Amino acid sequence: MKIINKLFVLMATGIFTVSCEVEEFSDLNGPEVDALVEDLGRGDLQDLVGGVFYSMREGLGNYYDDVGVIGREFYRFSSSDPRLTADLLGRDNAILDNNTFYITTPWAARYRTVKNANIILNALENSTADFSPEELSATRGFLKTIKAYELLLNLNLTYENGIRVDVNDPNNLGPFVSYTEGLTAIRNLMEEAATDLVSGGNSFPFKMTTGFADFNTPAKFLQVNKGLSARVAAYQGDYPAVLNFLESSFLDLSGDLDTGIYYVFSEDQTDLANPVFFPENASAAGVRIVQPGFIADAEAGDSRVDEKTRLRDETITFDGLSGDYDFFVYTSRTDDIPIIRNAELILLYAEANISINPSEAVEALNVIRNSASLPDYSGPVTQAALVTEMLKQRRYELYGEGHRWIDARRFDILNTLPIDRPGDDVFTQFPIPLTENQ
Repeated sequence: MKIINKLFVLMATGIFTVSCEVEEFSDLNGPEVDALVEDLGRGDLQDLVGGVFYSMREGLGNYYDDVGVIGREFYRFSSSDPRLTADLLGRDNAILDNNTFYITTPWAARYRTVKNANIILNALENSTADFSPEELSATRGFLKTIKAYELLLNLNLTYENGIRVDVNDPNNLGPFVSYTEGLTAIRNLMEEAATDLVSGGNSFPFKMTTGFADFNTPAKFLQVNKGLSARVAAYQGDYPAVLNFLESSFLDLSGDLDTGIYYVFSEDQTDLANPVFFPENASAAGVRIVQPGFIADAEAGDSRVDEKTRLRDETITFDGLSGDYDFFVYTSRTDDIPIIRNAELILLYAEANISINPSEAVEALNVIRNSASLPDYSGPVTQAALVTEMLKQRRYELYGEGHRWIDARRFDILNTLPIDRPGDDVFTQFPIPLTENQ
């Protein structure tokens, strides 16, 4: 965690609410950063929050490949790096390396964002600028929410191997905590952030990217915080809390399924392009291929198959794996990637109600089914049947958004994920990176 990206903000059109040029601080203990911590001004705050938005998007391609490949949503062919079809798929007793890009890159990127947020939070304590108490509270609420979310992504990867939660002092890092303890700490941080947002007044003292355009006030962003808290509570199996959080979120059973917050990208040389996009019919040098079961298992008429995949001109085969469909959730280098959207909240609402109010769960599932041109659910209204239906709708609605492996793990059905090549395995978790020196 040696670098923080500082974005100089210029009013312009583009992928961000503001366009940006990037400068890097090579030393977080250097005089420039020290000066900001000693007296953070309004312009400095905007620049450093821009750095948070930037670092949030670093390493995302690796993260989505990790969860997407192990979760058998797609296969990532790369003729220059067979580890993506060997290590990640557990080929021939392969193990996940603790010193390889597929864990070290996303892990470091998420903690870099946490570090960037901590720098700002510490700087706020020393600022003599004319920030109002409400602006300070709003900023804290935003940054703590982002910190909690970034920690959750790393915990998704390492699971029972845990994460560090206390990383505020780089020279005195806190211990690794278990998965259960990690979720508890993340949820507590989300709730602390929510308290700050409630006291945050009417506006943030900084601009957000266009991906947060619908939630760029403390009150609106509080709804995002509650939605993310509902996700964490679902991972804990605390369904009354899921429903409680959803009541204050942006859940809308009759609303646009795509309403939410997003990572945004551009092809500007100082910015980042969507790391999960490949053009149609790309070669094995670099392509994501739909795992065949996604096509075979779909209900007839499910519009999401055509929306999220493309039939290739010819079958592609690499490293003993074959596919006829390109992964095409993202259709350009500038497509947004969702962080959380209304469709997920509706599915969380359905999940939480399965054991509390099954008929309400069915109604929520029908919202998702109908949006995909499918008829109402007509199966048994039993807990087992509804869980199966809910997981299927999550599989198809949230395809490629990083959920299926985690869903299979938390419902203890990793053994049902397909094995398309003899000798492969489905991993439960990643190792802690070697660089952590536990």
